Amino acid sequence: MSVDVAAVLPTVDEYCGLRIATGLSAMDPVAAVDALPRSRYAVTLREDGRLVGMGRVVGDGLHVQVVDIAVHPDWQGQGLSRMIMEKIMEFVDTLPASTIVNLFADIDWLYQKFGFVVPEHTTGMSLRRNG
Repeated sequence: MSVDVAAVLPTVDEYCGLRIATGLSAMDPVAAVDALPRSRYAVTLREDGRLVGMGRVVGDGLHVQVVDIAVHPDWQGQGLSRMIMEKIMEFVDTLPASTIVNLFADIDWLYQKFGFVVPEHTTGMSLRRNG
């Protein structure tokens, strides 16, 4: 398989669709129209023009978060998540060394390979608003 890797955002429809296809929570397309362009960095993987994977970095530069790592189920198990994270880490490496980089994930095996650890000195929390 050959995929095209680009440091570009997915369209709103692609973004919302891939999140659902991968079992991530659905996002409001109206909110995505506003939010996606404010990403600090994005990477997309395409095969024959079709979005098969994506990932983003959001934040203000002092604190950033890795979000939306998703690979379509038909393309999982082929190293694409790793490819996405490699591109994201290339971007992270351009940020000041004092930047705090975090993420929330349902899995840890992928992210540990890139140096992410479950912190002992802090507690991660989230607030899920269902609207």
